[in-house]
Amino acid sequence: MDLASFSLEILIFLFFISTVAGFLDTLVGGGGLLAVPALMLSGMPPIYVLGTNKLQGSMGTGAATLLLLRRKELHWENIKPLMLASFIGAAIGSIIIQFMDAEILSFVIPCVLGFIAIYFIFAPEPKKKQRLSNNSYQNVVVPAIAGYDGMFGPGTGSFFVLAGVAIKKLDIIKSTVIAKPLNFSSNIASLIVFLSFGHVVWVIGILMMSGQAIGAFLGTHYLFKVNPKAIRILIVIMSLAMLIRYSFTIDWLD
Repeated sequence: MDLASFSLEILIFLFFISTVAGFLDTLVGGGGLLAVPALMLSGMPPIYVLGTNKLQGSMGTGAATLLLLRRKELHWENIKPLMLASFIGAAIGSIIIQFMDAEILSFVIPCVLGFIAIYFIFAPEPKKKQRLSNNSYQNVVVPAIAGYDGMFGPGTGSFFVLAGVAIKKLDIIKSTVIAKPLNFSSNIASLIVFLSFGHVVWVIGILMMSGQAIGAFLGTHYLFKVNPKAIRILIVIMSLAMLIRYSFTIDWLD
């Protein structure tokens, strides 16, 4: 698929969505809840939607991770083992999704998006009670969330944040900071797999990468100022709105 396959309106729309997604993903995660429906509205096949989302999402999480490292909010030695666990989990999930039928993906992806959006609306606030050991968090929880990211992706950042609060007893801001490198690692692992199968639309991915970089830059500067609850509500509203729009314009089984 080349640039001529997309209208100017679609390109502007995708750039805008990627900027907003990069900003929101840096704050509380969930940027994929905006990016994936937007990519599906562009008309590209579902497997390419997932692969292209990994390309553009890698820029946002990568930029946020780099900025947080430079601000000394992250310590490399502490996050390396967690990033490795995330990388392995995402790679396995991404390989599995390559062999799923396109018709199934056309139905499953909107269902997953809708389910996650509803979950974010009704899920109770996580309790700050450590339920698993650090080893279990690293070897089970992180790879499991990353495996989901490799297969689908939307909401992964928020899942990492919620896991950090519920299991690691971190406050919401610290958990958000830790979630960035984990999400970046899972994005990179998934991207490598999708690239090896040729399931990435480079033109759209590069366009959205620029938007993600801008959004991530803005997000890291507002990370310690914005109310996460308000941002989470905005993510859900925009995601559901685009899913409704998608349901009326695209035949899910094509």
